[in-house]
Amino acid sequence: MPAFPALTHVAITVSDLAASTAWYEKLFDAEPVLDEDEESGAFHHTVFALGGGTLFGLHTHTSSGPDTAGFDERNVGLDHIAFACTQSELEEWVSRLDKAGIAHSDIKHAHYGSGISFRDPDNIALEFFAPPAG
Repeated sequence: MPAFPALTHVAITVSDLAASTAWYEKLFDAEPVLDEDEESGAFHHTVFALGGGTLFGLHTHTSSGPDTAGFDERNVGLDHIAFACTQSELEEWVSRLDKAGIAHSDIKHAHYGSGISFRDPDNIALEFFAPPAG
């Protein structure tokens, strides 16, 4: 049996594709590699290429769903998305978030690693996470 595979992509549904695309362009310091209607016409996706070959997609759907109240990690489903970094890179990410005008937490340290939490325009919880040094 092969080892369990790595994640290839993450896709999130957003309420305002243009606003979210601009916000994520600032966060990633990159433009999308794909911006198109899906063949079935059920959704539009804008996709960014991240390090390690992972894709990060923003989706809008042609039919509205039942929940328009916005993201809440206490609901069943996604809790948060964490981007990998090293302990030494955390301060650099604080500076980059500050420069982009993105509100964030202080660096939080725990026995299992350290992280910086922040949220996108739809309140989706995001994090830069570093495993413990050593």
